Amino acid sequence: MSDQIGVAVLGCGYWGINYVRVFNELPQACVRVVCDQRPERLREAGRRFPAGLLTAEIDEALRTDGVDAAVICTPATVHYDTIRRCLEAGKHVLVEKPMTTRQDHAEAVIDLAASRGLTLMVGHTFLYNASVRTLKACVEARRVGRVYYLYSRRTNLGPIRQDVNALWDLAPHDVSIFNHLLGDTPAWVSAVGSRILGNCREDVGFISLGYPEGVVAHIHVSWADPNKTREVVVVGSDGRLVFDDLNEMEPVRIFEKGATPAAEGATYGENRLSVRSGAIVSPNVKASEPLKNQCSHFLECVVRGRPPLTSGRSGLEVVRVMEAIDRSVEHNGMPVELGNGDGITFPGCHSEEPFDKAQGRLRDEESLSGTSRLFAFGSE
Repeated sequence: MSDQIGVAVLGCGYWGINYVRVFNELPQACVRVVCDQRPERLREAGRRFPAGLLTAEIDEALRTDGVDAAVICTPATVHYDTIRRCLEAGKHVLVEKPMTTRQDHAEAVIDLAASRGLTLMVGHTFLYNASVRTLKACVEARRVGRVYYLYSRRTNLGPIRQDVNALWDLAPHDVSIFNHLLGDTPAWVSAVGSRILGNCREDVGFISLGYPEGVVAHIHVSWADPNKTREVVVVGSDGRLVFDDLNEMEPVRIFEKGATPAAEGATYGENRLSVRSGAIVSPNVKASEPLKNQCSHFLECVVRGRPPLTSGRSGLEVVRVMEAIDRSVEHNGMPVELGNGDGITFPGCHSEEPFDKAQGRLRDEESLSGTSRLFAFGSE
């Protein structure tokens, strides 16, 4: 490997072109090739970043001299096939979320990467956001006491995707954030969705997640809400944390107010809660570009052989949750348990059989994973 890591960007849509820009800005990397089946996207990449090869063929991209790593920004439903081909070609991989749309596919590429000694990292970009890092530090320092619950809102008018529904498009961000903040994964999920825009896929969803120690979380996602929101809230016994990604001046605020059960000995007529009231604090969050932070971390992991913060294993955990969400939506919100990773079951059921993909919501999309349809719907 040379002093610069050669990168192939596969898929040159909204996120793909940003990856081309960022890796060209990082001194330790060089974009060797950009791949997309849409001529207009290749022309745009060539106009903005004239260096490097442009191709519509993934095999040509992976054969390009000097390519050490591949960044996958293709539709989610072809992630598995694309990851596998990149790893088999001996390339380190950074793949956009969700890692795959099936748990068994995620497990397969994790094993393949390990057997080849290659880095496999998932683009859960919010974990490289300075504001989310501030939330994590506050939770670990018990700045808000014991965490009671979390919730998030991720809404806007579109953009409507053609490969996955709004839940798979948006909720992986928040599942990854919640898992990161709590250092754990959900024990159960319950979710409902609706196709209010007459789509063939859900464009709005409401998701509840149950974490260990009684912590609950809620996610609201929508492609049909005219009010754009990007908010994560953590409520604890001593306060409340708010991350508003649209607030550039005060992205994180700490409300030093909370309520805890009253001390023992309180009589029936006394207040049963101990209420704490304090200031609203806006900590200093140093501005940085999350995508650049993520790409720098990927390059460091490739060079040093370190496991990424958002490893294939963490990507797998998000996929497991999303599969359970799919199954709950199909059964009108019935809670679905996530066991030891071997299967997804309904409470009270003794079967440990995995989710039957033949009946899954992604059935039609999964059929598009062949090479000829690699970028059929356009890249992310």
